Amino acid sequence: MMSIRQRKGVGTTEVSEDGAAPQENVTLEKKPSSEGCTSRRLWKILSFTVGGAMALCTGLLTSVYLATLHENDLWFSNIKEVEREISFRTECGLYYSYYKQMLQAPSLVHGFHDLMYDNKTESMRTINLLQRMNIYQEVFLSVLYRVLPIQKYLEPVYFYIYTLFGLQAVYVTALYVTSWLLSGTWLSGLLAAFWYITNSCHLRTSRGSHRTDGSCGHCLLCRTDTTRVEFTIPLRENWALPFFAVQIAAITYFLRPNLRPLSERLALLAIFLSTFVFSLMWQFNQFMMLVQALGLFALDALDMLPALKATWLYTIQVAALLLVCALQFFNSMILGSLLISFNLSVLIARKLQKNLKTGNFLNRLGKLLLHLFVILCLTLFLNNIIKKALSLKSDEHIFKFLKAKSGFGATRDFDANLYLCEEAFGLLPWDTFGRLSDTLLLHAYLFVLLVTVTAALAVALRNLRSGFNVSVCCLSSDCPAQPPLEQPGKCPVHLGAATAYSLAHTVVFGALALSTMRMKYLWTPHVCVFAASGLCSPEVWGLLLKVTRLYNPARTCVMRYAVPMLTLSYLCCKFWPGVMEELAELREFYDPDTVELMHWISANTPGTAVFAGSMQLLAGVKLCTGRTLTNHPHYEDSSLRARTKSVYQIYAKRPPEDVHALLRALGTDYVILEDSICYERRHPRGCRLRDLLDMANGHVMDGPGENDPDLKLADHPRFCEEIKRDLPPYTALFTRVFQNKTFHVYRLARGK
Repeated sequence: MMSIRQRKGVGTTEVSEDGAAPQENVTLEKKPSSEGCTSRRLWKILSFTVGGAMALCTGLLTSVYLATLHENDLWFSNIKEVEREISFRTECGLYYSYYKQMLQAPSLVHGFHDLMYDNKTESMRTINLLQRMNIYQEVFLSVLYRVLPIQKYLEPVYFYIYTLFGLQAVYVTALYVTSWLLSGTWLSGLLAAFWYITNSCHLRTSRGSHRTDGSCGHCLLCRTDTTRVEFTIPLRENWALPFFAVQIAAITYFLRPNLRPLSERLALLAIFLSTFVFSLMWQFNQFMMLVQALGLFALDALDMLPALKATWLYTIQVAALLLVCALQFFNSMILGSLLISFNLSVLIARKLQKNLKTGNFLNRLGKLLLHLFVILCLTLFLNNIIKKALSLKSDEHIFKFLKAKSGFGATRDFDANLYLCEEAFGLLPWDTFGRLSDTLLLHAYLFVLLVTVTAALAVALRNLRSGFNVSVCCLSSDCPAQPPLEQPGKCPVHLGAATAYSLAHTVVFGALALSTMRMKYLWTPHVCVFAASGLCSPEVWGLLLKVTRLYNPARTCVMRYAVPMLTLSYLCCKFWPGVMEELAELREFYDPDTVELMHWISANTPGTAVFAGSMQLLAGVKLCTGRTLTNHPHYEDSSLRARTKSVYQIYAKRPPEDVHALLRALGTDYVILEDSICYERRHPRGCRLRDLLDMANGHVMDGPGENDPDLKLADHPRFCEEIKRDLPPYTALFTRVFQNKTFHVYRLARGK
């Protein structure tokens, strides 16, 4: 019988009939010894313990640091209660007033009733504050303060501000954890936290008093780039952004490959809860999450995120927003948000367009463009239908502002110009980049951004070609353990989903920050995370060393740890003396004119009196005196914007009869005029409040300069100037009852 056997003389292993080779001739990978496994496990536990402790320490130290700055800046523990309340400027004072109102209510039930049927925030109107404003945090804190046995040990105002500063610890810890997850080492988390702190405040001080009227004659000049919590404590973003950072950390963990089912479910729960709390605390939540959704969509369309996980994230955004809508008594502004329309359009388009990610490069590119067009049309259609059904006009001022800011024609709309003329809504100033460069943050960020964008473009191109022919290298600590098979000698880039999301996040929010300075607080903290995680990434350094033909594992490890440690040393040496000097700088609150005004109102006007004036000042009037207002700074309501424009005619060129009629139509008893507005010099011509009113009324602006040809000279002088001359037409309708160097209060005549 013929058989086949091994050739003689060839040193091969004889194969048995069942195909199994003899054990002694097979070279197997050596199994790690039990001692080695134990030592590595102990090292991981030690590293995790040290890293976790450092995360908690950096968060707590940041919280204490910011609280100390607040105390040193205002001498908050020593000033009177009315001065503490005045220090909560503009809308901050309005939000804090509801916390105070809940504490002063006879019972919680009575406090909730007063919030749901409020007739003091807007005169002659009863509004549901829980529906209109994002004040659940004030309600929750007031309930907590009344329930906990801390009244004897902690004043209500300290319970409030310490909660906010405590949230900063959560914020920094979340940034730390995100950077740690992206890089695989807690050293990057420490570097991210250091960058956050050193970019939070750059001081140019001159000793003197602190003022709250915006003037800077003797005040602290503090340009913040990562947070402004120490001087705008109750601002909605200071409540919301810590939970936004927690959401990003949870998303980063959720996008890691090969998660266990339980870990994945817990990550989804963390994402939902953080998204819900973030949305509940800030009225601009829908716009921030829309930007986030656009970044997710770009990654999803380029196949850089798992489709199922992207669907989960879209769904969570919509679910969280709808739950907030229910808690806010079905706030129409939420239902009519672009975010809900966009996310629903994405999910619907996926069902309509099958096999979207198949075909050759041109075929797939054409499908992608068609997909974009379908989603755009569907989003606009759904949003238009919802807004028409709800008769929604609450957010029209935002779109007017965006239209004017984008250069689609000049506008005389008062509300849009009110935003356009504020520095916070202008372009990001160039000196911001100089300050970021001082801490080496900008240099590190651009370096990591360049490498990561290059890798992302290569991955996107490969995914569109669907041929896996691009020769690049892995650039992520969360890459798949087994990359797809490639041609011999090829080394493909595998940009992990978490790293891709971090890149998309920093790009879309960077674009938002460049266009609107106020939004830099959503971008710069993530810049710290992104730059730190990149500097500590073995993949970034490995790729660069391979490109320069200097690669070996030991050199990569040295670069991964040496560069961040040198950067930390630089930050400590350069900024530690400044931080110590800053903490030693002692100032105090000083605004006697506003204090005098609040005392006079409390002592000389009835509790039911209605006051008119600037939005910023009236928020303080409500907080300090409890009087009824005609208007306030929470601007997300069309009828309130109309009220504000009517009240602001006191700074326009209008006859006294018209101004009196407008104010009395709102039930006004007293009007407060401010010299700082009437004779404003802070803004250039064309952006002063009186100029905005003149243009909206069709009048020529004051002072030398050009005017639109259709503007006409006003028939009457400026009201705020002329009323001080005590002429009969004015004294017949307005009686001066209080004045000091800053404010003039007039009582309106009734029945005229």
